[in-house]
Amino acid sequence: MPVIAPMPAARPARIPSQRDGAEDVVVAGTTVDHLTETYRAHYRSLLGLAALLLDDTASCEDVVQEAFIRVHSARKRVRDPEKTLAYLRQTVVNLSRSALRRRILGLKLLSKPMPDMASAEEGAYDQLERDSLIKAMKGLQRRQREVLVLRYFADMTEAQVAETLGISLGSVKAYGSRGIAALRVAMEARA
Repeated sequence: MPVIAPMPAARPARIPSQRDGAEDVVVAGTTVDHLTETYRAHYRSLLGLAALLLDDTASCEDVVQEAFIRVHSARKRVRDPEKTLAYLRQTVVNLSRSALRRRILGLKLLSKPMPDMASAEEGAYDQLERDSLIKAMKGLQRRQREVLVLRYFADMTEAQVAETLGISLGSVKAYGSRGIAALRVAMEARA
């Protein structure tokens, strides 16, 4: 079982008394010896607490060690030595939450697996299709081409296309259907 190395005890802080002329009140905080004893007595129970919140032993041990390190660093703020264990428990819970948040964030940021790459032949075939589609699109009337590009490549609704081009909804539908028919004829002629 790991042990926190005791550090030389620092002089306790002094806080002036509220009454005039009275002696200063000594505020000791949690001592290193008390923290070491708490560590020895409650390490396993704090490890069990972390195990209820986390799923792997290594993370639990890391969280409990970090909790003791933080309490050791802030031991002067824990004025009542009886509250050291409660402070440690709360620190273990908070560090466990942080560890879980980091895991969730890490899972969200993991890159998505790449889809299987197409073979070189498929890539060449797709490029040929794309080239022939572009040539067929160039052969359309200007309005037909504009409607098809906005509708299918820019993924706009018919109403959005009508508003963008400043034409009626019926005109968008007419140009779209005539453009698709002309594309179909042009693509079949190229095949």
